[in-house]
Amino acid sequence: MAVASFILGLLGLLVLNLVLGPIAIALAAVALWRGTARRGRALLGLGLGVVDLVLLVTFMQLDHTVSWSF
Repeated sequence: MAVASFILGLLGLLVLNLVLGPIAIALAAVALWRGTARRGRALLGLGLGVVDLVLLVTFMQLDHTVSWSF
C-alpha cells in the first residue's frame, strides 16, 4: 500500500488530482496504521497526496475553473 500510495501521489501531480490525491492519502494512512516496513514511501505518498490537492486548489483559484491545464 505504501508503494501504491507513492505512485498514485506522483501520478496525481500530472492528472486526476481530485481522484488520485485522496486515494494516495487513504492508502498511506492505512499503510502507516498497519505499521508498514516502507514507512518512508508511505510518508511520501501522504505528502504527495496532500500536494495534489493543494496544487488543484491553487490552480483552480488562479484559473477560476474546476480544472487546470498548462
